[in-house]
Amino acid sequence: MIGKISGRIDWRGPDHVLIDVRGVGYIVFVSDRTLAALPGVGEACALYTELVVREDLLQLFGFPTMLEKEWHRLLTTVQGVGAKAAMAILGTLGAEGAARAITLGDARAIQAAPGIGPKIAQRVVLELKAKAPMVMAQGAALHSEATLDEVIEAPAPAPARPARKAPAAPVVARAAYSADALSALLNLGYGQSDAAQAVAQVSGEAPEADTAELIRRALKLLMPKS
Repeated sequence: MIGKISGRIDWRGPDHVLIDVRGVGYIVFVSDRTLAALPGVGEACALYTELVVREDLLQLFGFPTMLEKEWHRLLTTVQGVGAKAAMAILGTLGAEGAARAITLGDARAIQAAPGIGPKIAQRVVLELKAKAPMVMAQGAALHSEATLDEVIEAPAPAPARPARKAPAAPVVARAAYSADALSALLNLGYGQSDAAQAVAQVSGEAPEADTAELIRRALKLLMPKS
């Protein structure tokens, strides 16, 4: 199993990149969101990968974070959602957006992804809504790992074109804030479903909020109405 690719980008396609790893080129399919965040041709990059094996085809799919990779794996467990359909959802919403939409039962948000119809979108929400809080809770552990730009082991890019940092860290940080807030609410005795829905709602309303602010806003939602 190929779990990570580190090297230089040799070529960029509409939905994939060719990464040179010490003379061996790997074609890695990525979402629109990930492609836009990757550096230019000739620059160093790294992606976590998932190898999809079929009878007549081997394909590598790449992700900027382990959290996004986990969501891709989870999305493909839904009947009718293949690897590329899952990439379309993540490309449209990102890992955090997909988690929020599924937790809140927002099938319309899932349907916004190219090629995803209303029936598939509804099935994604119904089949994954119970699993979404568990994946959200894993976010803090995943966030403890360094971002790919920080752990990259590929040779340094040429001095004339210093490598650019992909804007993945803020997304990972938001996922970690949500995961920490969810964990805190669970420790306070709130049910997993109620806590996850509250965190998902407030993280959508205040994307800049840190853990403490998310907890404060979520508690307001969870307090009994007088």
